[in-house]
Amino acid sequence: MVEISEQEEIEKIWKHAFYELDTVVSYKIWVKNFALNLQKIWTGYSSKILNEVGVNKTAIVIGRGPSLQKFNHLKKLSESKFNEVIICCDGALITALKAGVTPKKFKKFFVVTIDPREDTRKFYDDEIVDLYGNEIKGIFSTVSNPTTIERAEKAGIKIHWMHSLVDYNEGEKSFNQISALMTRAKNHTNGLPAIQTGGNVGTSSWFVGWKILKCSKIVLIGINHGWEESDNLEKILTHNNTCKKIDIQENSPSFKKLFPKIYNPDFQSYCILDPIFQYYSSGFKEFIKRSPVEITTINATQGGSIFGERIQCVKFEDFLKEFIKI
Repeated sequence: MVEISEQEEIEKIWKHAFYELDTVVSYKIWVKNFALNLQKIWTGYSSKILNEVGVNKTAIVIGRGPSLQKFNHLKKLSESKFNEVIICCDGALITALKAGVTPKKFKKFFVVTIDPREDTRKFYDDEIVDLYGNEIKGIFSTVSNPTTIERAEKAGIKIHWMHSLVDYNEGEKSFNQISALMTRAKNHTNGLPAIQTGGNVGTSSWFVGWKILKCSKIVLIGINHGWEESDNLEKILTHNNTCKKIDIQENSPSFKKLFPKIYNPDFQSYCILDPIFQYYSSGFKEFIKRSPVEITTINATQGGSIFGERIQCVKFEDFLKEFIKI
């Protein structure tokens, strides 16, 4: 009997739990959302007009990982003299605004949505979003959920469109190719910017930083892509309710491969990965490694799984102190 590798085991689980079970459903959602959004896409802004915003500037990407609260990063940011670009993942928006990280203080303030699910609406459904919405620029995928878009627009957020590359490798008949052609049919004759997503808004926001806003340095906070060492299995299996599909014994060798505890030598901390975070983390680190040499990525999350080649890991407070010196 041939023993399959750890990577093959991960890919096998991933393919069954995500691709085989969800792709047909996801494809239908992409098409439905895009069709409902198309008129707004035609008459709306391309994210291409934001290209000059971040040239030679630093962007801080705010995710919603546990380190954000653990190290009080939002309070430190709100009280800092940082004055360049803020890119907020949609899931962190309400928390960031309530912590004082607002477009009143940070004039170049962006929020990113790429997920097509309807439950992303809740990330905009708060009075504090209504209070600051007029000063926030949204960067949205063309397959974002229409009800989420409506809620963001109600708050006054100006939507700027981009394509998220979901099946570009399928060639001319791919959804990405077809939706791009339809977008070019009216007004956006040169097309919209398109980015890889890495399957999550955190990686997407990093791409937005250098591919759309053209920032030269991107700093990550709240991008853990991993569970805390103290998190129990019951909590870990709640990740998108998808890990519950994995039928495997907790103490088996396969389980340890699928849910490894890894050590971050830069922050001297541990985190636990599940198959989703393994996929996100390995993809994100590969993107960073292959990014242009003039793009600097700093992980100031102080935990999680994003470390390695081309990634500078520093404490967030140290980054803020150094930024003031520049």
